[in-house]
Amino acid sequence: MKDDLLLDVRDLKVHFPIEKGILVRRRVGWLKAVDGVSFSVNRGEAVGLVGESGCGKSTTAMAIAQLQKPSSGQILFEGKDLASLSPKELYEARKDFQLVFQDPYSSLNPRIMAGDIIAEPLRIYARRGSITLGEAEIRAKTASLMERVGLLPSFAQRYPHEFSGGQRQRIGIARALALEPKLIIADEPVSALDVSIQSQILNLMKDIQDEFGLTFLFIAHNLAVVEYFCSRIIVMYLGTIAEIADSSVMYENPLHPYTKALLSAVPIPDPPKERLRKRIILKGDVPSPAKERTGCPFRERCSYAFERCATSRPTLI
Repeated sequence: MKDDLLLDVRDLKVHFPIEKGILVRRRVGWLKAVDGVSFSVNRGEAVGLVGESGCGKSTTAMAIAQLQKPSSGQILFEGKDLASLSPKELYEARKDFQLVFQDPYSSLNPRIMAGDIIAEPLRIYARRGSITLGEAEIRAKTASLMERVGLLPSFAQRYPHEFSGGQRQRIGIARALALEPKLIIADEPVSALDVSIQSQILNLMKDIQDEFGLTFLFIAHNLAVVEYFCSRIIVMYLGTIAEIADSSVMYENPLHPYTKALLSAVPIPDPPKERLRKRIILKGDVPSPAKERTGCPFRERCSYAFERCATSRPTLI
């Protein structure tokens, strides 16, 4: 239903100019990091964005969060085009979408204690009058958030280097929850963690989603993680979308040869089945996004490619 639509991305493109020259810089081409991506995310949904490194996942996320200016296209959040908002309007809109980053250490200020890191967005918006909270209320909410993500409130006086990787990611999640957002963009939030810790963080995020009715755009290259957390999956390749499907459908019946190759790389925790399974090995490396091309972006690595693929791009159905 239309009322359920939270995020609507339409023909998003993010192109970076390639320049040469020492004294006089001139543009000689474009690096097409994201090249015509369209998808939607409904309220309360967890949507996975997957693909190899360099396929444009994080650039798409940065463009949605307006941390990277799109070259063209629309990003509609609750029906509002984020690119058309004034700086003041965008500032207010940012309360409703927050990010959880990949590296739980570099995303935290090492000179600020954990409690202040979580409280910082509350203090910023309270100072500007966007929310009405006093310092005592902010401290109480910070303690409550720390408890909710599995940290003792007494840990508020510790610095990031005094925590483990999993604990630091919990701080990042608490910071993202502070302003009670509607959408959380999680950019590979567990890839830097040990496997045992990954499951704890995923379970925490799943519980938080159920409790607060949050919407997630979950970026990852690990399809096993995405299968567990997401109800719908978007597969990206070379800045474009290869396939979109419900999680259960995609894992049972993938249609795109790139999706099939990705799924064949996911290990099965059953040695007899793992030995009998056929692996799909893609030929060659991922082509450069700076290379001008026509037709299907995947044709150079696809075993099904034929003459028409060089001139005609398949329609996403």
